[in-house]
Amino acid sequence: MSNEVFNPYLPSYEYIPDGEPYVFGDRVYVYGSHDKFNGTAYCENDYVCWSAPVDELNKWQYEGVIYQKDQDPIGENKERCLYAPDVQQGVDGRYYLYYAFDFLGVISVAVCDSPAGKYEFYGHVTYKDGDLLGSKKEDGFQFDPGVLVDDDGKVYLYTGFCPVDFPWNSLLGLEEKTIKGGMVTELEKDMVTVKSGPKYIFPDKIRGKGTNFEGHEFFEAASIRKIKDTYYFIYSSFNGHELCYATSNSPIGNFKYGGTIISNGDIYLNGRKDKDALNYTGNNHGSIVEIRGKWYVFYHRHTNKHQFSRQACAEQIQLESDGIIRQVEMTSCGLNGEPLIGKGEYPAYIACNLTSKSGAVRYEFGSQIDESHPFFTQEGHDRESNPNQYIANLKDGAIVGFKYFKINDVSTISIKLRGTGRGTMFVSTSIGGEKISGIPISTSENWSFYKNVIQINNGIFPLYFTYEGEGEVDFDSFILE
Repeated sequence: MSNEVFNPYLPSYEYIPDGEPYVFGDRVYVYGSHDKFNGTAYCENDYVCWSAPVDELNKWQYEGVIYQKDQDPIGENKERCLYAPDVQQGVDGRYYLYYAFDFLGVISVAVCDSPAGKYEFYGHVTYKDGDLLGSKKEDGFQFDPGVLVDDDGKVYLYTGFCPVDFPWNSLLGLEEKTIKGGMVTELEKDMVTVKSGPKYIFPDKIRGKGTNFEGHEFFEAASIRKIKDTYYFIYSSFNGHELCYATSNSPIGNFKYGGTIISNGDIYLNGRKDKDALNYTGNNHGSIVEIRGKWYVFYHRHTNKHQFSRQACAEQIQLESDGIIRQVEMTSCGLNGEPLIGKGEYPAYIACNLTSKSGAVRYEFGSQIDESHPFFTQEGHDRESNPNQYIANLKDGAIVGFKYFKINDVSTISIKLRGTGRGTMFVSTSIGGEKISGIPISTSENWSFYKNVIQINNGIFPLYFTYEGEGEVDFDSFILE
């Protein structure tokens, strides 16, 4: 198990949403915003970076804090939050970090000589006359920067935030700005001065009607990749839970909607509707990357009954010969490249499916769900090592799913639980499928193991745990023997 990698792929104390993955040299680096455990707002911590060797995706290394909010003159009071960033290597060989402070509407840039060193403030994206990009009504709202340095050295900045009904519209004055969708702005080779634009090229919900984007119009989370001669724009649609993509043969227009890459509730997969989500959903933000000939999508999941404590996940995807990316499911094995071994102890927090008896719901902005639902959480404080992350509040009918395991001669299963529950934890290889084990459980204030035989063939299977009984239980781990 020490050689395996799970979802979430970083240590369980780390909350990194909005992941932008890049391969620089022989390592893959992930840049993202930085939530707090059980935070009260998005992105409350400073930027950190994690990296791993391209041939050992189970060995993630903490690179430390790479940028602090008070390094930017407009962040000196430390009250603002560093939202989703992006990084590009300039033609000068240096690395440029693009970011925006919460809903300020200004794009900032920091620079460093190495991918994960200490970045220094470089400037704000401005016009040649010194005016800030975003200061003019026709600029649109500048948010969620995605950046591309093309093969010819041209630099393109993609931005946008397109709410129709958002709690902070009036507070932010967004209704006074032109909001027509996602934008592209060409920058000078200094990486910070506007050369042309901004130009609207991705429709918002209003202007997407009748286009091939309809139903998946641009909302936020701009990210851009060039694959051979095709530009892939990855973004979050109005549906919130999904990462979509659009393609073009030009970086500045003519993008056509391609499809959903991943949903953090597995919605749309095999025709699944929102009401049948297999996990608790919220916003989504991420991108794609090629690592040693294989393609992956990086995204995030939600914990703690709200949108403010998100964790980094990744899945392998297939880039078809015609350029199509088909939607993939959430799994527990993600970057592992194959099913998990299926022997030994596994933590419950690597579950990829979690629902109550009535299903899963969306975590809405600024509010928490009611007490009938299970959720991922942890003991300990923010960024405290080994915090014992677990699933809390499993009540009658709650389902916890893990995908996938390579089962070989497994005869017993043990579960580590605590709580007021009295009943049975049933195990199956499909939701609502045949019960292959039933483990009686009883009330326990402390973590306790409960064990029973399991009737399972050899092969590759998911495992679903369904609690039936009174009270509620917390789920820490399970052992396959």
